[in-house]
This record gives sequence, structure tokens and C-alpha cells, in this order.
Amino acid sequence: MPADLVIVANRLPVDRVTQPDGTQGWRPSPGGLVTAIEPVMRANDGTWIGWPGGPSEDADAGDLDPFEADGLQLVPIGLTAEEIELFYEGFSNATIWPIYHDLVAKPEFHREWWDSYVKVNEKYAAKAASVAAEGATVWVHDYQLQLVPQMLRELRPDLRIGFYLHIPFPPAELFQQLPWRRQLLEGLLGADLVGFQLPGGAANFVRLVRQRVGHKTHRDLVYLPDGRTVRAAAFPISIDAAGFEALASDEAVVTRAAEIREALGSPRRIFLGIDRLDYTKGIYARLRAYAELIETGELDVEDAVFVQVAVPSREQVEQYRILRDEIDRLVGRINGDLGRIGRPAISYLHSSYPREEMAALYTAADVMVVTPYRDGMNLVAKEYVACRTGDDGALVLSEFAGAADELRQAWLVNPYDINGMKAALLEAYRADGKELTRRMKAMRRTIKKHDVAAWADAFMTELADVEHSTHAKSVRAVGRS
Repeated sequence: MPADLVIVANRLPVDRVTQPDGTQGWRPSPGGLVTAIEPVMRANDGTWIGWPGGPSEDADAGDLDPFEADGLQLVPIGLTAEEIELFYEGFSNATIWPIYHDLVAKPEFHREWWDSYVKVNEKYAAKAASVAAEGATVWVHDYQLQLVPQMLRELRPDLRIGFYLHIPFPPAELFQQLPWRRQLLEGLLGADLVGFQLPGGAANFVRLVRQRVGHKTHRDLVYLPDGRTVRAAAFPISIDAAGFEALASDEAVVTRAAEIREALGSPRRIFLGIDRLDYTKGIYARLRAYAELIETGELDVEDAVFVQVAVPSREQVEQYRILRDEIDRLVGRINGDLGRIGRPAISYLHSSYPREEMAALYTAADVMVVTPYRDGMNLVAKEYVACRTGDDGALVLSEFAGAADELRQAWLVNPYDINGMKAALLEAYRADGKELTRRMKAMRRTIKKHDVAAWADAFMTELADVEHSTHAKSVRAVGRS
């Protein structure tokens, strides 16, 4: 059946699993995008288009059958092994990702990667065009699909199209390195509304459109020669705060949190980091800072332990394999030099966990450490705050995470400054109950007010208000690159 709301994202919100009886099934995927969009889907009986994971043998594997999982209508897009390598591992994660994250790693530019990116975006756009009802709303997500809005606009001019970028959008000095910078900007201009995590990202986009494409702009609006107006604005993403709070109060989760503390030797303070294993997350520098505090005697392994959960990520990409090896060696060296029998300085877990276990970890931890070099938002920081039902606990947060704009009561740090990070970790460790409560109460008020429902409602309301009537501006296209 044609859908009035279509979500288009790189991945489906489910992962394929093998059941105990050997049959294939599906389970909900972890991750911020799924958590954020699922309530919108259910409220609007929407359809989700995305890749189910794993390679497909058919080069045009667009004929995978739609299916329902956990009440969600899902339409899979097939990707070949070559497309996964070139479009996903290549252009998306070795070209776009580092450029959009302040060149934390060196980006690579390959024409065959770009060609695959175009081809795959065409595949997603065609599928969305075939699924959407007349006049439907289509919400496209993230950096892997930046060409889809314009491609979809050409196929279905009747649609209302929104795009949301979950990662940072870079300043002109970085974006301009891309050989395909104009094509990406024009791809995004196919949307009626382009959403970003922070106002700075929206401003960067509008400035680049004016400079590189030549369209007339005014504040957050872009005026196109065909008469359309495109708005670029910030919509900071959030979490299901009430859901996490309820989870943290669940008796099984509370019991599990106590078990975690006991298994760690009931230390005075538990530090916690939970990240995808990604070079933008600042894991290596964070563990170095903590190790130096142990080494100098400012912290003691008898009193404190650092639990670092590193969720496996993009393990086919060479830079990620290198990072894993580097962190494995660092943790081994720290524990070998500073740990004692039964008292490691760092408890390192290279695995992913269900929400219940994550909530138990948040509940058990006294100090949450979130120190990315650059992050669009970072929902882990918000999840930790939501789980602190006793208004206690400390959050050490990178000022380069989008969440820092909202969670101002955290101990904000520059993750490039090891000494500054050490000072913040010590302050959080030593803070008294009154100080912790003051900070945590304020942060909890913020995330309860600005939760995922408010985020989705703000974006969808703004998109619904888009007028398809043409503007009266005198505009001509200017040929630039």
C-alpha cells in the first residue's frame, strides 16, 4: 500500500538474527537513529526504506520483498558486496565521515567511490518514489543519502521532502576539499527542509550554497531559480527520556546495576565510557588521561575503575581495524603497568549490549565520560542523564559534542587537552553530593523538556508548514563549482 509517511535511511531499524531453531528472524537495531524515529513511524503508520545488512548477489537487488517486523512496515534495499565496499565503506565512511568530523582522520577521494555513491542514492530515491503515496511526506536521513532529496524531487515533485543530517556539517574550509561539493549541495537542496543538529551546521550549509552554487539566500532560507524555497535549520536530536528513566527504575535493571558494582569489586567510584569504536570518539586520549591519574596516585585502583564499552563498528574499514589494535594494546599496557590482581585499572568490553544492560551500566556508573573530538549530538550523554533517577552522578562531556550546547551543567572539556581532561575527571570524582545534585537536576529538566518526541514533532511540524507556492524573488542560477 502507498505510504503517507516514508522514512529513508541507510539501514533498516532491524538486524537479521538466527533463531534457536535455525530459522532467520529480525530484532530491533541498537542506535540513536532507530530510537529517535521509531515513535514517529508508529504514530503515522509509516514505511521505512533501508538496507537490511549483508551483501546481495543481485546487482539490482531492489526486488527484496517488503515485510513487517515488530509492527513496522519495512522495505529493504539490496546492496552488492561491491556497493558496500565503494558506497558505504568508501565514500560514506572514508570520504564524507572524516571531512564532516573536522579531519580527525585523513579523507580519501576516489572517483569510483563517488560513482557508487550516486548509483546507490539513485536506488534509494527510486524505491521511495515507488512507495510514497500522492502528496506524501518523505523524511531522508543522514550523510549516506545526501543526493536522494534532489533525485526524489525530480521523480516525484508532488512530495514533501525533509532531510536530516545526524552528524556535524563542516565549515566551508573543510567542505570545499570535496571534488563533488556542488553535487552534494544541490542534492540536499531537493528537500523542502534541511535539518541539522546545531545552528552552526545550518549556517555553514546556507553560506556554502550562496558561495558555491550561487543561489540567493536570506538568513536560513535559500531561494531557488525554479521558485522553490528551502529552509535550513537546527533541530537538536534527543532520546526517549521517559523510557530510559522507566528502564533505570525497573527492578531487574536495579539488581543488575548492583551486580555490576559487586563484580567490579565495589569501588568508591566507577567511571564509564560507552562509544562506537570510532576514531572520532576520543577513546584513546580519554584512557590515557585516566591512566595518568592512576600513575600519579591521584586515583587508586582500589578506589576507582574505568569501564570502557567499545561497540564494534565498521570493522571492514582499515582505519577502524587499526584503532581497535591501538586501543587493545593501550588497555593491555595500562592494566599491565597499573592494575593489581583482581583490580584492573580499565575494564574493557569490545561488544554491543541491549538497552537493559546499557541502563544497568548507566545506573551503576558514578562518572560518565563522553569525550569525542567531534560529534553531531551524542545520545549516550543524554541516556546517562535520563537514567540518573536519584539526581546523582557526574557527566564529563566534550565541548565538541552537540550535546554540550544543552547539557551545560556537565564538566565540559577539550578532548585534545589531556591535562584539562584529567582535571575534570578529578573534579567529578571529588564532587560532593550537593554539587552533583544541582548539576544533574538541571540536565534532567533539559532532556525531559527536549525529548525525542519534541524533536520529531518540531521537525515534522516545520516540514508540514512548508508552502509549495513559488517565491517572487528574482533569482538566476550562477554557475560555480
